[in-house]
Amino acid sequence: MQHDLIAQARTWLAEDPDPETRAELGAIIEAGDTQELAARFAGTLQFGTAGLRGELGAGPMRMNRSVVIRAAAGLAAYLKAQGEEGGLVVIGYDARYKSADFARDTAAVMTGAGLRAAVLPRPLPTPVLAYAIRHLGAVAGVEVTASHNPPRDNGYKVYLGDGSQIVPPADGEIAAAIAAVGPLADVVRPEDGWQTLGEEVLEAYLARTDAVLAAGSPRTARTVYTAMHGVGTSVLTAAFARAGFPEPVLVAEQAEPDPAFPTVAFPNPEEPGAMDLAFATARRAAPDLIIANDPDADRCAVAVPDTATEGGWRMLRGDEVGALLAAHLVERGATGVFAESIVSSSLLGRIAEKAGLGYEETLTGFKWIARVDGLRYGYEEALGYCVDPEGVRDKDGITAALLVAELASVLKEQGRTLLDLLDDLALAHGLHATDQLSVRVEDLSVIADAMARLREQPPTALAGLAVTSAEDLSRGTDRLPPTDGLRYHLEGARVIVRPSGTEPKLKCYLEVVVPVADAAGLPAARARGAELLDGIERDLAAAAGI
Repeated sequence: MQHDLIAQARTWLAEDPDPETRAELGAIIEAGDTQELAARFAGTLQFGTAGLRGELGAGPMRMNRSVVIRAAAGLAAYLKAQGEEGGLVVIGYDARYKSADFARDTAAVMTGAGLRAAVLPRPLPTPVLAYAIRHLGAVAGVEVTASHNPPRDNGYKVYLGDGSQIVPPADGEIAAAIAAVGPLADVVRPEDGWQTLGEEVLEAYLARTDAVLAAGSPRTARTVYTAMHGVGTSVLTAAFARAGFPEPVLVAEQAEPDPAFPTVAFPNPEEPGAMDLAFATARRAAPDLIIANDPDADRCAVAVPDTATEGGWRMLRGDEVGALLAAHLVERGATGVFAESIVSSSLLGRIAEKAGLGYEETLTGFKWIARVDGLRYGYEEALGYCVDPEGVRDKDGITAALLVAELASVLKEQGRTLLDLLDDLALAHGLHATDQLSVRVEDLSVIADAMARLREQPPTALAGLAVTSAEDLSRGTDRLPPTDGLRYHLEGARVIVRPSGTEPKLKCYLEVVVPVADAAGLPAARARGAELLDGIERDLAAAAGI
């Protein structure tokens, strides 16, 4: 067994084109660290609907040039099998470790396989890549990013020619093509032959961002902005300047790309502490709102002044921003379909129904939301918003930020704030309070055990609310394809439990709806909502054994 493991590692080492990972793996072999080798050679990183994502390092269970070259070769073989010989593949990348290398390897493999490849000119937001696919008439796109994962991770996200992320069965067919790739020496990788795009593709994207705003709308909101050490700063500030908003005050410590993400434990605006520097900057600059992107700028977080919150600033939940943008679009006379994933707040459906608009619920992920027929607006509670589906069929943290700033400006002209509009929505539709119980694990069996326990012994009540129905989403429903998840409906509440598709986490999404008779009843409704959420979280954790 030990001999086989070392032989396997030596075979991998002989093929590895990267001096860094070769040296790393050679040192592990030399040290005879079979435990580390076992972890790295326990299988291969699985290609799924999120593409690839994992920790950087040598071996088939890590993200590295060998794994990426195989992924690119499999994708090229899939595209050719679909009749796309000679088609254009656009490649974008963020500023993480190895991202530029992975992008270049992908371009070389596509060129060698008889496809045309075009690489974005520099590290840019993921939505620029999603836009470029349709803008340039590409047959596919690849974005090298691990989004908001820890610094040691990287990833590989695949889009097809419609500009949307892949869904089944394409993911399985690409995975099979990757598995069929032979020795790396047989993968043709020329030194050149692909195109490096100029700034004109970014200019076209920026010209498109203006389309999300209403002609003549007020543009007075003042913002503090953080790129969270990612690639958003230059693009967002350019978009704001074009639109005529005041220049955002930058969180200086986080404005420039830095793959080490030195000021945050996790480069995700939702994580505790990630927004501390933004709050400190806002206390000095006194803006109307804070806007944050995640490192690849496809997500948008919003914080607002709130005297009831310690420190004077409050992060809005993704569901709150989702509802605010929906209400703003309704007020602007939007037509079409509003869509969200099943883990997002049911408030969107009520807003759409009252406005006479179509409404769709999808599985988690913009790969599903972006495919809704007639989509006008889609969002997901994890800070993802699609406000210009004709331009970018994915979440876009730049255009979402513009729309939030426009809404804040409209309200500012009326002497009102985003919090005032949230109160209006609670009075019109009931107070929708949401929260998330998220458990990060080292051992993935903890997640499997929790899901098995909930399936075998589903809770009958949570926080004193009776469970009126329980659905095992792995069986699918009349409107949704199968997915690994559980959904519980309670009297005035809803709970969904699912493993994360991109991180080693078990996620539980909680929502309660508390009726509100008048404005005077809002504080009591909020207190009741918080109490119920706490109780549901406590009881659900006990039921799941986490």
